[in-house]
Amino acid sequence: MGLNLLPNGLPAEIAARVARAKRVVFVSGNFNVIHPGHLRLLTFARECGDFLLVGVTADDQLGVFVPQSLRLEGVQAISSVDHAIPLPGPVEDFISTLKPNIVVKGKEHESHFNLELPILEGYGGKLIFGSGEVRFSSLELLQRELRQTNLSRILNPSDFQRRHGFDNRRLAELLDSFSSLRVLVVGDLIVDEYITCDPLGMSREDPTIVVTPIKSDKFVGGAGIVAAHAAGLGAKATYFGVTGNDQTADFARETLLGYGVMPYLLEDESRPTTLKQRYRASGKTLLRVSQLRQHEISRELIDQMLESMGSVLSETDLVVFSDFNYGCLPQALVDEIVTRCVQRGIPMVADSQSSSQLGDVSRFSGMLLITPTEHEARLAMRDHVSGLAVLANALQNKTRAKHVFITLGAEGVLVHGADDYGHRVVTDQLPAFNSAPIDVSGAGDCLLICAALSMVSGGSVWEGAYLGSVVAACQVSRLGNTPLTAAEVRHELAP
Repeated sequence: MGLNLLPNGLPAEIAARVARAKRVVFVSGNFNVIHPGHLRLLTFARECGDFLLVGVTADDQLGVFVPQSLRLEGVQAISSVDHAIPLPGPVEDFISTLKPNIVVKGKEHESHFNLELPILEGYGGKLIFGSGEVRFSSLELLQRELRQTNLSRILNPSDFQRRHGFDNRRLAELLDSFSSLRVLVVGDLIVDEYITCDPLGMSREDPTIVVTPIKSDKFVGGAGIVAAHAAGLGAKATYFGVTGNDQTADFARETLLGYGVMPYLLEDESRPTTLKQRYRASGKTLLRVSQLRQHEISRELIDQMLESMGSVLSETDLVVFSDFNYGCLPQALVDEIVTRCVQRGIPMVADSQSSSQLGDVSRFSGMLLITPTEHEARLAMRDHVSGLAVLANALQNKTRAKHVFITLGAEGVLVHGADDYGHRVVTDQLPAFNSAPIDVSGAGDCLLICAALSMVSGGSVWEGAYLGSVVAACQVSRLGNTPLTAAEVRHELAP
């Protein structure tokens, strides 16, 4: 296919490469902040041909808030992109002149009218829709780690701070303000037990590994540790949960009190206290045993919890739903708490985890913030194809949440929320701050509670996301899900 290029559209050496290519693929967009969704789309596009050209829109286009020169630099740094070019005008005009073999757009555009389609059909080009797969951005992340040398365990992406107008001094001020806040956390209590074993060898009777336990360490987890993180960061924390009548419940109550949390633990005779045991040897987990029940608590327990919350809610600045889907938060209880919070003007945040169990974060409506993983967000929306920004926007609309953070593990967090004036919704991304995590358990809990405390203290969503990421990075730098202290975070923020 012959290529009739714009006179000054491409440098001579790039034009020559385009002319030699068998299948030229073209993608266009604003690309304000490169996030994993972009990486997936562009890697998918590159696999559709042998030369990927990306057009970056002008600064006067709708939704642009980063200068074109910086956006071009960010796109060109992606390994799957052969060349990035500033678009001189409407994208359809550029396609008419360039005549690429393939134009790739996100899967979310497939059901809409696309201006490019009649142009492509006119000369035999093809329009392909796809948003890539999770593995695409993970591969890009691995390639970036191979290319870069990082001498610091915890990163501080100052470009994010510059974009949103704050610095570490402002974050330290927010952290200091946490001590005036009163937080109520409600959700499933979990106790995690790590049983260290000495491996004795292989059984002679059958192919079974034989070990002997030599040490046991227990930690409060689930919603309990969320309350403990709030207390550790300086807030006055109250926790409502459900236990069985057993020694595990006694351990949890004593531990929470030791962390400075006021626990209201309702006893449910139909279940044990949720206990997750991990048998480990030589630094590896050999077996996991979960002692739990997943049925919803009774109407009687719901009424008891609501009665106990009555006096506490009147003196609460923030309510946190920490749902692990083990029955502590049936919808009737959630709806009643939400109603009471709305009546009192109390902001709420929520997280609903779906790992070995299934949950639905979208059942928490009207939250200040929700923080699902990508898997949890896709489960809630029943959407496994859309790009990340589109997914976040759809989830935000469905839940009427003010802000949505989609956590992406080693790829950081996608921040989707209203700007400081509430006039528009902006999507930005923060990388994972800790490049060498020791134990990732508790990272999401830290992000949720710290970001929520920041916003309730008057911080912006961007300040909350950044400070929450700092706290999460500190948390994963050590073994075990134990609460951080404000002093430890303040040390990390120090110049």
